[in-house]
Amino acid sequence: MLFGFYVCGILSLALVASSANADAIGGFLEQHWQRPIPHQGEPPSNYTDMEASLSPLDCGLCHPQQKSDWSQSLHSKAMGPGLMGQLLDMPAHARGDHQSCLRCHAPLAEQADALVAEIQTGQSSGLHREGLICAACHVRNHQRFGPARKDGSFPDPNQPLPHNGWNVSHAFKDSLFCAACHQFEPNEFALNGKLLENTYNEWLDSPYPEQGVSCQSCHMPDRRHQWRGIHDPEMVRQGVTIDANLGLPIDGQVSGRLTVTNSGTGHRFPTYVTPQVVLEGYQADAGGERISGTESYFVIARRVALNLSAEIFDTRLAPGQSGALDYRMPRAESARSLVLRIWVEPDFFYQHFYQSTLNSGQPRRGRAALEQALEQASSSKFTLFEQRLALP
Repeated sequence: MLFGFYVCGILSLALVASSANADAIGGFLEQHWQRPIPHQGEPPSNYTDMEASLSPLDCGLCHPQQKSDWSQSLHSKAMGPGLMGQLLDMPAHARGDHQSCLRCHAPLAEQADALVAEIQTGQSSGLHREGLICAACHVRNHQRFGPARKDGSFPDPNQPLPHNGWNVSHAFKDSLFCAACHQFEPNEFALNGKLLENTYNEWLDSPYPEQGVSCQSCHMPDRRHQWRGIHDPEMVRQGVTIDANLGLPIDGQVSGRLTVTNSGTGHRFPTYVTPQVVLEGYQADAGGERISGTESYFVIARRVALNLSAEIFDTRLAPGQSGALDYRMPRAESARSLVLRIWVEPDFFYQHFYQSTLNSGQPRRGRAALEQALEQASSSKFTLFEQRLALP
C-alpha cells in the first residue's frame, strides 16, 4: 500500500443501497466496478475512430460541458505528481502494487498498461495520465452506460445514435455508485477501529438518505461533472454554519467563541484523513497587526501518523455536530481587537507526507514529481472565514 493514498475496495453487497431497487443496483455495480476494469476489446465494426476512443478529448467533441467540468475537477488530476512520483519508483512488473492506487485513480486496464509502458520507457504520456476519465464510469466493452435523460426518458433502440446509444442504469444516480472509490469494505484498512476511507458509511449514518439527498445531489448538481469538495472555498462555506462572538471582558481577560456547525455536509466534516480545518483566535493592535503570544487554536481533522500506523486524534464533525474554539487569554496592553478566523488546508497530510518522503532520499525517478506535488499541496491552503471584533 502507498501511504497517503486511497486503497479502494468494491463495496460488498451486504451494504444497503439508498434506492428502492437496491438489489438491482448492487448487482449492476458489482459487475460494473471490477478492478481493473477489463480491456474494452475490439470495437464494433460500425464505430468510427472517435467512437472507439477512450480519450476525454474525443468525448468532449460531443459533450463539451461535461468535458469542461471534468477538466477542472480533481478527477482529472487523480494521477497527479504526488501519485506518479511514487509509482515511477515501482518495478514495471509490480502490477498488483500499481492497482492499490490505479483501482480508483486510473481504473481502466488500458491505463494500467500505459503506466507499465511509462515505467519501462520513461515516456511521460499515455491514458493513465488523464486520471479518472469518462470511460472509467461510462464505458464497458465499448458500450456506453449512464442514467436516463433528465426528463426520465430512455434512448430509442430504433433511433440511430452515436456509439449505438447508451445503456440506462439507475445506479448512476445512487450514492452506492460513488462508494466504489469512497468507501472501504469492512475488512480493509482501519485505524482505531475506523476504516480509513469511510465516506459512504458516514453518509448512511446521516439524515440525508431518508431525505433523498445523494452524493450526486451536492457534488454533481444538475448533473455537472465538477465534484467540488474540500478544495473549493464556496463549496465548503455551503456545508457549514459559522458563528463568531465576543465575550464580556472579565479580570483583564479577552474572551470569544468561534463555532463551526456541520449544517450541510452529507458526511463528516471533513471526511478522510488528508484535510484539516483550523480555528484560530488572536489579538491585534490598532494597526490590525497580530500580537505575538496571543494565539489560540482548535483543529478539526482526523490526524494520523504519516506511516498510517496510528490515529492521533479525530475531531471531525458529524452532520449536525458543532466544534468550537473558546478563546480566553489575558488582554495585551496594545490589543484593540480580537480576530477570529478559520483556514482550511485540504492537503495537510499530503504536504507532510511528500516532505517526509523527499527527506528520506527514497524517491529517485519520481523525485521531481514529488517536489512538484509538495509545492501544490503547500499552496492549497485558503481562508474560509475571518472577523475582527473590536475590544471595548
